[in-house]
Amino acid sequence: MLNRFQKSNNPLSKKFEDPETYSVDYSDRGVLDAPVNVIQERMSLSGTLNKSLILIMILVGSAFVSSYFASYPVMIGSMIGAFITAMVVYMKPHLAPTLAPVYAVLKGFVVGIVSMIYMAQFDGIVVQALGLTVSTLFVMLMIYRSGLIPVTQKFKMIVAGATMGIMLMYVVVFILSFFGVHASFLHDGSPMAIGISLLIIGVAALNFLLDFDMIENGVRSGAPKYMEWMGGFALLVTLAWIYLEFLRLLSMLSSSD
Repeated sequence: MLNRFQKSNNPLSKKFEDPETYSVDYSDRGVLDAPVNVIQERMSLSGTLNKSLILIMILVGSAFVSSYFASYPVMIGSMIGAFITAMVVYMKPHLAPTLAPVYAVLKGFVVGIVSMIYMAQFDGIVVQALGLTVSTLFVMLMIYRSGLIPVTQKFKMIVAGATMGIMLMYVVVFILSFFGVHASFLHDGSPMAIGISLLIIGVAALNFLLDFDMIENGVRSGAPKYMEWMGGFALLVTLAWIYLEFLRLLSMLSSSD
């Protein structure tokens, strides 16, 4: 029952490329009625980094606290809550300053409980998964900065399509599990299951490139300050997704030894 909702990133960078996307018409209320941040504050790289670190710390703290509430209902409830929260944030980015921390708390519970389940079966698996996750993040950052993989509109569409397909699979598997139907081909340690896991990790890693591009475009186009939370949120979603997938992959590799 470790199959879970995972939500990755939409190609939101298109929004960043057009500053008009964020413009708000206050002509009928007067300039004095416009929020100060709409007029002055803009997204910055340092601000996005700070928001990302805050969200990561919230998730880690929540993961530790989850040990006191670890139960199947709490895990399922947190999964569903995190999924719904993520959907709202992607549809309403201006709510990111409020909902991104909520998502971090809920996802932290999922990450914490799932990690405990794996730790009970495999020694050192959490440390290995964390190491692989951080390594993947830095490798993809270097690839992005080098331009080795150009983040074109076609590339964004392909990665977004693959991500949506994986998300749909997660949702279907999750629903079927309530009817006693278990997708053993995803976690039985067979070559097929390992291959699927590697494919999912590959798609998740490519989502980092979309995240970096989104943030860079947002800073360059002068997106509103709240988009710093959106950028941090996008990175957190991908980090949590790839970490959980590394746990699943490592557990299958350990079981096959």
